[in-house]
Amino acid sequence: MALSGWFFLYFCPVKTQIEAAAKVIQDGGIILYPTDTVWGLGCDPKNEIALQKINTIKQRHQDKSFILLVNSENLLSRYAKIIPDVCFDLIDFANQPLTIIYPQGQYVSNQVLGSDDSIAIRFIKHEFCSGLITKLRHGLVSTSANISGQPFPKNFDDINEDIKSAVDLIIDRKFEVTKYAPSQIIKIGEDGEVKIIRK
Repeated sequence: MALSGWFFLYFCPVKTQIEAAAKVIQDGGIILYPTDTVWGLGCDPKNEIALQKINTIKQRHQDKSFILLVNSENLLSRYAKIIPDVCFDLIDFANQPLTIIYPQGQYVSNQVLGSDDSIAIRFIKHEFCSGLITKLRHGLVSTSANISGQPFPKNFDDINEDIKSAVDLIIDRKFEVTKYAPSQIIKIGEDGEVKIIRK
């Protein structure tokens, strides 16, 4: 669909956009969508081919892991095998988008996991993303919509045209946040030790 898909969805109701995005992801496609931070590329976290396609679009090394978005404790518990107690406090008191790297991940492609089998998960409340996750009934892969090594896009207009033309669906920019910045990233050890990866 690429840009024609974005124009098709422009001004469509949220429900229509969520249903269209869910269909693309269920069919193994890639979406370009606004998140609670920067614009992202997303797909099914179990779909090996879709994950490889994202790496190709971003010109990204295959050994890099992905962030997974969830919108409920049930989904968090599904994907994070170990959740130290401190994580719930971090989520509750976070005043900005927070990605937590948990010690062991499960029920996703190995491409999503870190080299130590850890998994990076962000609990999200963004209207479109949360609605899509609810519709899918599973987590959503999220990686910034930029060519690897290049700056994060500040808004839709900053996204590389090659990326826009390579995806299967582009979501309406009305969901774009005005305070754009990558999330803070914290890694949690099995004993609850906290390590700041990105402020």
